[in-house]
Amino acid sequence: MTEKGLTDSSARAAVMARLERLTPESPRRWGRMTAHQAICHLSDSFRAVMAPTPPKSVSTLLSRTVVKWIALRAPMPWPHGVQTLPEVDQEIGGTKPVEFAVDRSTLAAAVDEFSRRTGHDLQPHPIFGRLSTWEWQRWGYLHIDHHLRQFGV
Repeated sequence: MTEKGLTDSSARAAVMARLERLTPESPRRWGRMTAHQAICHLSDSFRAVMAPTPPKSVSTLLSRTVVKWIALRAPMPWPHGVQTLPEVDQEIGGTKPVEFAVDRSTLAAAVDEFSRRTGHDLQPHPIFGRLSTWEWQRWGYLHIDHHLRQFGV
């Protein structure tokens, strides 16, 4: 597969450089979360699948097959406005933003740890179910990219 993923050190370095350009004042292009909330949302998302307890599943046969294939392999950006799960929504059950620089460092550490994991080391994705290592690393890259594009970086 040639699509970018977090195990590719140059792709990971590129998204991390973009993350460094994100500021608390970065204006959103869509959605309702702030740049700071997006950082906490991403950290929560990575931590949830690396935790010993799996996140609550909302997967269906359709989401584990067709939707997963489109999300990870289709040559188009993810759509805007997809509702996130309450556990990783900063306005509901997700981590509340505290200090931008600290929260951004927390995300960077989570990405670093996640990029060293294999599919066997991670919990099932709450929507896509069990993923291979490649699928997980592709998801991680696309998820970060989606939110960085949300703020124009």
